[in-house]
Amino acid sequence: QVQLVESGGGLVQAGGSLRLSCVASGRAFSLSTMGWFRQAPGSEREFVGVIAGNGGSTLYADSVKGRFTISRDNGKSTVYLQMNSLKPEDTAVYYCASDDGRQFFSDMSVYEVSGSYDYWGQGTRVTVSS
Repeated sequence: QVQLVESGGGLVQAGGSLRLSCVASGRAFSLSTMGWFRQAPGSEREFVGVIAGNGGSTLYADSVKGRFTISRDNGKSTVYLQMNSLKPEDTAVYYCASDDGRQFFSDMSVYEVSGSYDYWGQGTRVTVSS
């Protein structure tokens, strides 16, 4: 069983930055594709981005491209979401998710759906004030 624990959320002013972390336990982390999603109040869960197990490939939603960066440290079983130039519309609960070690495909349509992931964290809240 994989456990994912996010941290790093908080309150930040528009234009500011935050870095979220997600620590994984329970299986070979380097084999897992890791995704980030977010869910704003009253909205459906939205794909943010994804990173391949070896860290060599990333894909981002258009809404965050150029502002957010996903990275990972497999030695620490941790994936990061660096968020810059934050906007009030980035306010949401952010979730990390992991697949069960399947092959990575450079096709965002595969990863922007929740069903492509097997494990989820509990979420960390990010609030961006205007």
